[in-house]
Amino acid sequence: MAIVKRMAKAADSVDCHCRAFQAAIEILAKPWNALILTVLQPGPLRFTELAAQAEGPGDKVLSARLKELEGCGLIERRVDPGPPIKVTYELTTRGHGFRDVASSLQSWGRSLKR
Repeated sequence: MAIVKRMAKAADSVDCHCRAFQAAIEILAKPWNALILTVLQPGPLRFTELAAQAEGPGDKVLSARLKELEGCGLIERRVDPGPPIKVTYELTTRGHGFRDVASSLQSWGRSLKR
């Protein structure tokens, strides 16, 4: 019963018409975005490392999602001059904020399985 009360209280504080809420949902609704943000939580990765750990999106889709997430200010693309040129991707401070969101979603998802 306590969980239901906490969920009701949290629902009261979320305005589903809020632009910030809608912007977050739009980012998470795109395939692979949540996975990419999760895989980058521990630290920076090169494209091939990211692709191997993500185990899903093809290179073209992964590249497009990385550009979108970079445009949203959630990840940063760093190019270290070579030779060879080294490109890494890492979360920005805003991107690291996804950790709390992911944790909440995971808890909620687990409660749905009971």
